[in-house]
Amino acid sequence: QVQLVESGGGLVQPGGSLTLSCVASGFTLASYDIGWFRQAPGKEREGITCISKTGGSTYYVHTVKGRFTISRDNAENTAYLQMNSLKPEDTAHYYCATIFQCTSEKMRGTFTIGQGTQVIVSS
Repeated sequence: QVQLVESGGGLVQPGGSLTLSCVASGFTLASYDIGWFRQAPGKEREGITCISKTGGSTYYVHTVKGRFTISRDNAENTAYLQMNSLKPEDTAHYYCATIFQCTSEKMRGTFTIGQGTQVIVSS
């Protein structure tokens, strides 16, 4: 069964950090560019960062650039999202997905998307 499973979400205070993991099963993660998305209550899902198959290219939306870091370990079939300096506006459900394309300027499309993990930033 082809699936992505996210973990690592939770409640964190403003200024804190979390690391999300995305484990792939049923396929080889190295064959795909990977993206992280988030959806806040009442808002549309947005793509926030991506990484190319080999990790050579990454993209960050301006709202997370400098605070979030995407990475991948193809040998472990896992992708990560390190989130630092978290703000209340980062509160959302976070998803990872295999995507059509990741360049340093944009991310495009989705193939498979996980069920997500909830992140709440609050004091």
